[in-house]
This record gives sequence, C-alpha cells and structure tokens, in this order.
Amino acid sequence: MKRSNFLILITVFFTTVLYSQSIDNVDFVSSMNDEMAAVKKGNQWGFINSEGNMAINFRDDLVVSKTADGSYPIFHNGRCLIAQKKDGINYYGYIDRTGKTVIEPQYLNATNFNDNVAIVLVLRRNELSKNIALNKAVVNYDYFEVAINLNGEVITYLTQEPVHITLSAEKLRKPPVIYSKVISNTLFAVMNAQKKWSVLKVE
Repeated sequence: MKRSNFLILITVFFTTVLYSQSIDNVDFVSSMNDEMAAVKKGNQWGFINSEGNMAINFRDDLVVSKTADGSYPIFHNGRCLIAQKKDGINYYGYIDRTGKTVIEPQYLNATNFNDNVAIVLVLRRNELSKNIALNKAVVNYDYFEVAINLNGEVITYLTQEPVHITLSAEKLRKPPVIYSKVISNTLFAVMNAQKKWSVLKVE
C-alpha cells in the first residue's frame, strides 16, 4: 500500500472515531445556548455543537443551572461552569467550548457569565498567628463578592466587607449565596444587609 493511501486511511479512521460519536439514547437534550446544547446520559453531561457533533464528551463536573425549559449546564459568552470537590467542598471555575479549563475551580460560588462578566465568591485565607508548639499557622477564612471578566481577572469588588466563614465540608454543604446581580458589563446591583439594592457603576 502506498504511503499516501495509508495516511488517508488513518486520517479517515481517526476522524470517524473522534468526531462521529454516538449521541443515541441520551436522557435529556437542552435547547441551543451560545451555539451549544447540553445532553445528559446517566449522571453525566456533555455538549453538542450547532452541527450536532459531540463537542464536549460526557463528564461529571459540569454545573447544572435552572432555566425556563429545565435544569442543565449552559454556555454563556463561551464559558460554562464546572465544580471540583476539594476536602469535601465544591469550588467553581469555567471551561470554554472545547472543554478546556480556562478559569481554575477556586471560587466558593459563581454565576454564569452575562455580558462577558460573572460574579464569584473569592476566598481569602488570613494568617492570624503561629502555633509555635505545633509549628502551624493559625488561620481563618472569609470571602468577597467580586465581578470577573472572561479571563478570570477581577473587575471590581462588589462587597467591601468580608464575610467570615468556617471552611469545612460540614459547614459548607451548600455554596454561600451570591446576592449581587449583573445588570450590564459596567452596572451591578448589590444587596445590603437591610435587603435594599444599590446600583454600582464600573468605568
């Protein structure tokens, strides 16, 4: 067999294997959002693209969001939420349309992107002192509500006062609530302790 014919056969074989994945017998198919539709098989989710090809294979770290036509993972602005469990606590990050992690799971909670911004809970570790006998730092933790861009860069802090938290799986069975909302990529609504809203403009 000629080398050129062999290379053509290998190319066809790998193209078939990699891109002609079966999408039969799935449990749920969402509507198209951001040129991607979520599909569920068992306890795992994946995504098909606008051509009906499997763009992201089934996996168990995609975060389900509530929508008008059901609950499923969703893409907005080319980003989809993922969650990774560390020491029993879920940390949230984002993947792109290829399934690549573009913002590492590091937030205590996070929203879907909207108008190229998202709101996340940024965890802060505070070293208070050192236990000389045990040679260990005495620490506590708190978090802020923060707006980030598509690269995970901080646009602005939406809360000025930190919220103290006990970082344990027992205390954090559910992620802390996010109270701020995205109005546009320069406008945010922030709720205060009296449950009143303020509008914050970011230049």
